[in-house]
Amino acid sequence: MVFAPGEKPGTEQDEVKLQIASKQIVQTAILRAVQQVSQESQQKEKRTNTGTSLQLERGKLTKKHEKK
Repeated sequence: MVFAPGEKPGTEQDEVKLQIASKQIVQTAILRAVQQVSQESQQKEKRTNTGTSLQLERGKLTKKHEKK
């Protein structure tokens, strides 16, 4: 690592701690993003299934009325 004039280098331990913390932050952000996408997909699927069920029910009602 290169330091600017007058800048004190941190210890290797500090650098390792920062790297570990950075990895954890990235992993947490990725996990949250994946969870959000998963939730949004499930919500979209529920809306689609609900809409399909309603369409099917409407179709059944229409067919019953047509038979009369």
